Amino acid sequence: MEKSARCIPPLHHEEIHDFDVVELTKDDKKLEGVGIEIKKVELSALTMRKGDRVILDFQDHHVGYFSINIHSVGSPMDAPLTLQVRFAEVAAEFAYTSSEYDGWLSKSWIQEEMIHLDVLPCRLEFPRRYAFRYVEITVIDTSPKWQAVFSEPKIIAVSSADDTKLQKRSFDDWMLQKIYDAGIKTLKDCMMDVFEDGPKRDRRLWLGDLRLQAQANYASFRQNDLVKRCLYLFGAMTTIDGKISANVFTSPAPVPDDTFLFDYSLFFIDTLYDYLNEENNPELFDDLFDIARNQMDLALRYVDEGGKLKLTEGYPVFVDWSNEFDKSTAAQAIMIYTIKRFLVLAEKKEIDPIFYERMLEKMERYAIDKLWDEQKGLFRTNENEYNIASQVWMVLADVFPMKKSREIMEKTVELLFPVRNIATPYMYSHIVEALFHAGMKEEAIKLMKSYWGRMIELGADTFWEAFDPDHPSYSLYGSPIISSYCHAWSCTPVYLLEKYV
Repeated sequence: MEKSARCIPPLHHEEIHDFDVVELTKDDKKLEGVGIEIKKVELSALTMRKGDRVILDFQDHHVGYFSINIHSVGSPMDAPLTLQVRFAEVAAEFAYTSSEYDGWLSKSWIQEEMIHLDVLPCRLEFPRRYAFRYVEITVIDTSPKWQAVFSEPKIIAVSSADDTKLQKRSFDDWMLQKIYDAGIKTLKDCMMDVFEDGPKRDRRLWLGDLRLQAQANYASFRQNDLVKRCLYLFGAMTTIDGKISANVFTSPAPVPDDTFLFDYSLFFIDTLYDYLNEENNPELFDDLFDIARNQMDLALRYVDEGGKLKLTEGYPVFVDWSNEFDKSTAAQAIMIYTIKRFLVLAEKKEIDPIFYERMLEKMERYAIDKLWDEQKGLFRTNENEYNIASQVWMVLADVFPMKKSREIMEKTVELLFPVRNIATPYMYSHIVEALFHAGMKEEAIKLMKSYWGRMIELGADTFWEAFDPDHPSYSLYGSPIISSYCHAWSCTPVYLLEKYV
C-alpha cells in the first residue's frame, strides 16, 4: 500500500472557456437521432425566466468541475432562483429524464442537480466532478418581477495524463486518425489517481480494464508509474487465500470490492507480464510475483485430470457482458494464454516449471482433442456451441501454429460474421486483435472502422462502454441516461494501431 501511494500521480488542471450556445435538432445520422445546432447568440445577452433553458456545448468531452456567473436583472430579487442543471457526455442523453429511468443501476449516477440560490450575483461552482461535453441549465423559477442572466462558464478539466509525454501518431487514413484521436482522449479522460473504468460512473479500478488501459498507455502517454500503482493496489488487497478482487475503490481509502471474476484475476498475471516487458523493475517483480503465482495456483484448482476447466457459479468468467453465448471454451483458452505468460515470469524467477508445463499440456490437449472440430474448422464449447469468443481466445492463446490460426479466423469471418450478441468494445478489442494476430490486417481494420468508426459517425468524442451497431441506443443497464460514453476498455485502438499498423 505504501509503494502504491508513492506512485499517486499529480492531476493536471486545464481551464476550458470555449463554448457554444446550442439547441437540439433532429439528425438521423447521430445517436438517437439527436443532433445539435449552434445558436448565434451571446449567453450573457439571454434573460431567462421560469421554464427557459439553455444548452452549452464545450466542443469536446471533458472530466472536471463546472462553474458559471449568475446575476439578476429587472426588479429586486424577491424570490430565490431555482435551477436544474444537467451534464451530458452526448446530446442524446437529453432525450431522457431521470424521472423516467427504471434501470437496475442506481439513478444517483445520473448527472443532474437541483439548486436554490437566495442571493445574486454569485459564482456558482459545482463541487462534484462530472464527465461531460454539454451542460443544460433550466430555470425552474425566479419570480415574475426579475430574470436570471448567465455568463463566463468554465470547466477546470482534470487528468493525470501528461500531454507533454504523448507522441501522437499520424495516419493517412482519415477514419483511422479519428479513431486513434478519440482513443487517446478516452484514455486521457480515464486517467486519474488510478486508471478509472469510467469517469461518469463507477470511477474505480477494474482489473480487466486496467490490462487494456496499460497496453494503450505504453503506446501513448507511457506513464508507467500509474500502472505500477494499480498493480500494487491489487496486490495489496487480496483475500485470505490470496485471490484478487475484480475491482477496487480508491476513495476515501483503498477498499477491494467483493466481486471476483476468474479471468480478471488471471489478468493480473498478464498485466504484470506486460509491465515488465516495458519496465525493468526487479523490486516490483519480487514484490508481486508470489501474488501472481497465487492467481495461477488458485485457477488451476478448477482444472480436472483431463485438462478441462470446470468453473463454478461462485467464480464466474467474464469474457464479455453478454450472457447469450457459452463461455467455457473462451475461459479454457484464457487459462492457456495466461499459463504461457506465467511460465515466462516463472523462468525469470528460476521457479521449477514442470508442474505448470504439465498443466498447460493437459489443457491444450483437452482443447485439441475435445473442443476442436476438424471438419468445421472451429472450436466448439462444452455445450456444442460455435461462437466468436471461443475462436478469438484460442487464436490469441496460440493453441495451434500461426498458419492454422489464420485458417480459424478466416473460417470465423466466413461463418460467424457479422458479429452478433456482443455489444462491448471489450470483446470487440479481442476480436480485432485476433484478426491482426492471425495476419488478417485488412479484415481487422475493416472491423475496427465498422465498430469504433461507427461511433465516430454517430458523434462520439470518446468511445462508449457499450455499443451495438445494429441497435445504437442499446444500454447495458436499461437506459442510455445511465450509460458511460467514455469508458476505459474502449481505448484499445490506440494500442492496436500502434502494434499492428
